[in-house]
Amino acid sequence: MLSRRLALLALAALPASCASPNPTLYVLGIEPGPIHSAAPRVIQMRAIAVAHYLERSQIVRSSEGYRMDVLSNEWWGEPLDTMIGRILVQELNERLPGSTVYGESGAISTPPDATVEINLQRFDLNREGAVLLNAQVAVDGRTLASRGVTFTVRPADGTTAAMVAAMSMATAQLADVIAGMLAGR
Repeated sequence: MLSRRLALLALAALPASCASPNPTLYVLGIEPGPIHSAAPRVIQMRAIAVAHYLERSQIVRSSEGYRMDVLSNEWWGEPLDTMIGRILVQELNERLPGSTVYGESGAISTPPDATVEINLQRFDLNREGAVLLNAQVAVDGRTLASRGVTFTVRPADGTTAAMVAAMSMATAQLADVIAGMLAGR
């Protein structure tokens, strides 16, 4: 009887000992940039279209060499498209002090003077180990403008934290381009 109880206790403890650790969660940071004037007064950031391979909780380290390298226990703290939209709204508000920038999915429903649309096509490490951000941007305001952009930022080291910091810098470079487009530069 005692050995049966010990066996049951051992079986009950087995799943707890096999449980994987909680994932480490990361978020992009807000980076400063140049201030622009003469942008439209009210700007709406539309939902960002993200390449489907990036639509996952786990951080995609690279998509080079016909394969994806996904970090199994290092995840984004929120969906990537939502996070990039949130960060860009904050960075654009800082770069365009005479404007109000808000996200399409938020509670604000004021008619915008301009809209921003982004297709994020790539956002991971390239063959050289630098973060590669490749996107298409369209701004509809005083004039209609669209362009493709590519940024590379080398992480300080091989850690995931350094990669996310480099991704934050690349996102800030994207905000700089968008702010310039909105200001007519």
